[in-house]
Amino acid sequence: MELAGKVIAVLEPRGGVSKTTGNSWKTQDYVIETHEQFPRRMVFNVFGEDKISQFNIQMGEEINVFFDINAREYQGRWFNDIRAWRVDRNLGDQAAPAPASDPAAAQAPASAPAFEAQDATEDLPF
Repeated sequence: MELAGKVIAVLEPRGGVSKTTGNSWKTQDYVIETHEQFPRRMVFNVFGEDKISQFNIQMGEEINVFFDINAREYQGRWFNDIRAWRVDRNLGDQAAPAPASDPAAAQAPASAPAFEAQDATEDLPF
C-alpha cells in the first residue's frame, strides 16, 4: 500500500534485545498527514537501525510511504502494525508536470461574443 503526505511528527526511537535470539533491535515511529480536503493521519514505523538511517525521515518532509499492514494479538487485544518498507521523497514541481500552454488558444478573438443562453429552457438553475 502507499500513502503520500507531510511528516508532522518524528517520535523517539525504541530498542531492545530479542528474547529468543539475543540480537538487538531498533524501531522508530512517524506520523504522516495527507493533503486531502479532510486530511488523514497515519502512524507508521520503520524497523531496523539500517532502515532508519537509510530513509532519514525528517519533520516537515513531503514523502510517499510504501507499507504493509499486519495485526497481532497481545493479552487478548489486537493491534495494527503499519511498517514502511520504502520511502520516496516528493520532489514538488517535478512530481506533477505543468500543462502545456498554447499561446494561440490563450488569445480569444476580439469579435468573439460573450456566452448568452439561446432561450430560457437552456438556462440551468445552478
